[in-house]
Amino acid sequence: MTREISALFAGAMVLAGPAQAQDEAELWRLFVADHDSGKITALDLTAPDNRWEFEVEGAARLYPTATGRGVVAVQSDDDAVSFLASGFSLEAHGDHADIDVGAPSLIEGELTGPRPFHVVTHGDNTAINFDRGGYATFHEEHDLLEGSLEGETFEQATAHHGFSVPWQGRVVSSVASTDPVEGDNLPPRVGLQVFSADGEPVGEMQSCTDLHGEAFSGAVMLAGCAEGVAMVSAEGDELVTGMLPYPGDLPDGSTGTLLGSRSMQVFLGNYGDSGVVVIDPTAEPYFSYVELPYRRVDFILDPARPQHGYILTEDGTLHRLNMLDATIEDSATVSAPYSMDGHWRDPRPRLAMAGDRIVLTDPNEGLVRVLDVETLEETATIPVEGVPYNVISVGGSGLVH
Repeated sequence: MTREISALFAGAMVLAGPAQAQDEAELWRLFVADHDSGKITALDLTAPDNRWEFEVEGAARLYPTATGRGVVAVQSDDDAVSFLASGFSLEAHGDHADIDVGAPSLIEGELTGPRPFHVVTHGDNTAINFDRGGYATFHEEHDLLEGSLEGETFEQATAHHGFSVPWQGRVVSSVASTDPVEGDNLPPRVGLQVFSADGEPVGEMQSCTDLHGEAFSGAVMLAGCAEGVAMVSAEGDELVTGMLPYPGDLPDGSTGTLLGSRSMQVFLGNYGDSGVVVIDPTAEPYFSYVELPYRRVDFILDPARPQHGYILTEDGTLHRLNMLDATIEDSATVSAPYSMDGHWRDPRPRLAMAGDRIVLTDPNEGLVRVLDVETLEETATIPVEGVPYNVISVGGSGLVH
């Protein structure tokens, strides 16, 4: 506790100096989860000696809540979900935003249930799927920050590795096969369905073989399938489902991870082991394919520069993708190679955006690398004890009062 309080005071001195002089600041905080333990490290990007450590049940994947005021820590192998307050608050006031910073904290209590996995945040709601429980829980951000973790529960017909998310008073959910499976295997996903809030189907199920991955952009949600990308679009008060089939000239493969832009209606998805697709859901052929020189490790969108995405390949190269014309604009070596051979959960770098900086974990070196968004050159390294793996950033720019 003493360490956290002293770090907060130190951070206040470092961060408040320019803010008092100019009445404005750009502040970013990183949350880094360890690959091998339940340790989560929080640190201020521009003053990394200001750091806090938290222990949860096991190795976690981290997700920000709607405004970044909260952090969701999903521990699938330990059947637990923990929550942290990030210590950041950004409030918009039309022509400006107010930013407030304090110490991060671990929110008391946790959710427990059979294998929590996918987290989907849309609007103010965070949805958490419990794969082996056959249900999802929905949580408003302000409830989580106040320590109210119960949320609402949506029961699925069959337990499966999928997702459910509330939208416009209804629920969009993956649907699994009801055919028997061997042992404790989970059934395959077969489609996407709109339901009423009380679980009644609305309209026909959209077929989607091997459904995996989901993202929102504008009034559209996409989910990856073997035969294409399933789409749900908001048309007035209705949610309409459809399919964007893969064009015939794409190589063999499919999309299973999707990112949606907040600034324009476009998506970036993986495709096969060494490609990505830029997806425009409004204009055929919908997909623009980009072949990468090596297999893909991680990729991310730039919220401040929506025309750009960044892709790390296994040779340690970071590529800047122009989303408008689906071309690689620039590339730079940013780490040693990380082969994609081996187990899918082996420690490999993960990416996050923090304003005009790209953040990259380097698990083998015990580092977080900070890269300039324009040049892709390294501007700082931050040691993190253990095996730094999953990373998210919260923060932004605003006035400090």
